[in-house]
Amino acid sequence: MSVDQAKAFNEKMKSDEAFRDRIIAIEGVDARLAAARDAGFQVTEAEVKELQSALTDDELDAAVGGRGMNVR
Repeated sequence: MSVDQAKAFNEKMKSDEAFRDRIIAIEGVDARLAAARDAGFQVTEAEVKELQSALTDDELDAAVGGRGMNVR
């Protein structure tokens, strides 16, 4: 697992509207992370948070269509 996987997940969230909508519709952080893992992204909550802290607000909005993953 690595931040590279979180970056790849972020790119998928930006580029695939159906994937993004499916992930965002899932209630709860653990369930969202499980869905990301099921899709082939070996990410942890800490890695997603690390990536989010490195992104600007505009980059975060672009990544998730203005809606955060709410991993806090």
